[in-house]
Amino acid sequence: MLQEFKKFIAKGNVMDMAVGIIVGAAFTAIVKSMVADLINPIIGLFTGGVDFTNNYAVLGGDVPEGASLEAAREAGASIFAYGSFIMAVINFVIIAFVVFMLVRGVNKAKEAAEKEEEAAPEAPKGPSELDVLLEIRDALNKG
Repeated sequence: MLQEFKKFIAKGNVMDMAVGIIVGAAFTAIVKSMVADLINPIIGLFTGGVDFTNNYAVLGGDVPEGASLEAAREAGASIFAYGSFIMAVINFVIIAFVVFMLVRGVNKAKEAAEKEEEAAPEAPKGPSELDVLLEIRDALNKG
């Protein structure tokens, strides 16, 4: 079993997957920061700072009126935290859009690079070996 595990780990696709996970984690941190620190504040300006996080319904237990979601949870009440879910969905849509825009930009850059490679003129080629031999044959037949 240990030998089989060593073979599995040594395969290239496992290493590629590990690198992908590490890069993905780093990319996630960048996207989260971009959304939380750059995009959400701008959206907050336009929406008047709407935040649904503290919207909840008490299913059971005693919670003081106007208590925050955290305070309600600390009070031990059974909470239906629909506001947190709404904010998670909104953040997901924003993050998905940001990732879409990043991928779109990368794809456009790749397409531009490919077009430049295609547009580069090829160096003129000389006659092939077969062409030279045919010319020699034709010249010998004439003379």
